[in-house]
Amino acid sequence: MTSPLPIADRREVARAARRLVAADRRAVAGFLALSSLAALAGLGGPWLLGRVIDTVAAGGGAGDVDRLALAVLLCAVAQTVLARFSLRAAYRFGERTAARIRETFLRRVLGLPAAVVERVPAGDLAARGGTDIDAVAGALRDLLPPMFVGAVQILYLIFAVVVLDPLLGIVGVIGFTGIWFVTRWYLRRGRDAYLIEGEANSRLADELAATTQGARTVEAFGLHERRLAAGHAALAETRRTRLATLRLRSVYFPLAETSYAVPAVLVLVLGGFLHFDGRVSVGTVAAAVLYLRQLVGPLDSILIFVDQLQAAGASFARVEGLGAVPAPPPADDREPRDEQIEVRGVRYAYDTDRDVLHDVELTVRPGERLAVVGLSGAGKSTLGRLIAGVDRPTAGSVTVGGVPIADLPPDQLRRHVVLVTQEHHVFRDTLRANLMVDAPDDRLRSALRTVGADWADDLDRDLAADPLDGAQAQQLALARVVLADPHTVILDEATALLDPTAARTAERALAAVLHERTVIAIAHRLQTAHDADRVAVMDDGRIIEFGTHDALVAAGGPYAALWRSWHGDDNVTVPR
Repeated sequence: MTSPLPIADRREVARAARRLVAADRRAVAGFLALSSLAALAGLGGPWLLGRVIDTVAAGGGAGDVDRLALAVLLCAVAQTVLARFSLRAAYRFGERTAARIRETFLRRVLGLPAAVVERVPAGDLAARGGTDIDAVAGALRDLLPPMFVGAVQILYLIFAVVVLDPLLGIVGVIGFTGIWFVTRWYLRRGRDAYLIEGEANSRLADELAATTQGARTVEAFGLHERRLAAGHAALAETRRTRLATLRLRSVYFPLAETSYAVPAVLVLVLGGFLHFDGRVSVGTVAAAVLYLRQLVGPLDSILIFVDQLQAAGASFARVEGLGAVPAPPPADDREPRDEQIEVRGVRYAYDTDRDVLHDVELTVRPGERLAVVGLSGAGKSTLGRLIAGVDRPTAGSVTVGGVPIADLPPDQLRRHVVLVTQEHHVFRDTLRANLMVDAPDDRLRSALRTVGADWADDLDRDLAADPLDGAQAQQLALARVVLADPHTVILDEATALLDPTAARTAERALAAVLHERTVIAIAHRLQTAHDADRVAVMDDGRIIEFGTHDALVAAGGPYAALWRSWHGDDNVTVPR
């Protein structure tokens, strides 16, 4: 299943990275300054060793050599201390930045429209919020600091070898051009390969989530082999994509590391000729080679970072993709003038190819009980979602008191319309937190008593350690409705998944919740329609009949056929 969540492009990722750096610019300036000082201290060692060689060659005394050796030691100690504090500052920057990424991701997830979240494969958000953010955080924490330090060291080392002898320095730098070409080859392929690997990880996570969440269904219908086959296919795809990135690394690193020896060889050969011509000393050639060999450590850090940057950059692109989801229109702060719900000329499509609702017209009067019936796939649940403000109509309008329902701010929307479905999420938290309202305990307990939740004595009960059964989860969901106190409740087969005893308990609780409220019932059992004030009959995304139960039965149309069929006359053909 393809995720509807986008992937950020390179420019968006670069802008996001610049924002993260700007958010902690003092820390960045601090560890760059320390890195620069560490790199400067590191330049002293090779130059002093060159002086030692020249001093010995010129017949200098032991005292001169000892003083130079002590200076080499001091330079090494200074470099170690400064590099240590530079890395410490950089690691702290990395951890703070990773925290910002996680907070931004969570804020964006919570800000996604419900319609978008429901269409995202379960594993995709989990992979982006878990594996991808971990990859970015790991790069920031473990790779970015050494990369910054290494970059500063490379600049100073190149500058030092050029200043030492311009000709040797230029030849040495030219020797590193092989790394440039190999890196360009890798960069053209790495990001796309890692993006494909990330998509495969999401599909694998989705398959695992689907199998574990549906374990009872798998057991009941003997779907073990089918789910295993799906899991193996996802694993095979993940393995294939990981091997693809491994092949790129197996070419990139050996070629790059082979190039390390080229500059030193070129400088030694050229330096030998220049020395025999009397243009440079042995110490100068030795210092130049040592400077070039010192580049190996920082270059290793850079090359490892380049590789991880492709993985982390692909992960960051997936994380930042949430920022590219179109924001919903600004909330409408107008207060609805009354509680009447109007559906006018509504069309709706889950994709751009086919409408599932066609020119629906409906008025729901305050306080009435409306049943929406029809065969499976008629569009009943879709209409319920539009009235609840979960989805927006493709065309037409759905309003309460003259205000578009989907434009209401979330807290205001819950005061007007609440959708109750078969699924009720219980957070791994206390019972009090699960009621999702900041209210006095007396009010929370009153809501629980209203829905018959006699088991709910302890509001601090940890529902992660002591989970609820299906009936209790249903009562918790209904208590949330009581606390929200909406004037309209939409029921989409809210008790259909419960066993008969639990369903009877839930329906008694439901009756208490629905007292003196407007009720829109998405009904599959026609007894609900029999008890309603009015019935809307849907077929193929249209309302084809509308009226009271008695009037529709007397009319002998599609509803009458459904009613007779529900009562056991299976030979009745439902008119269309």
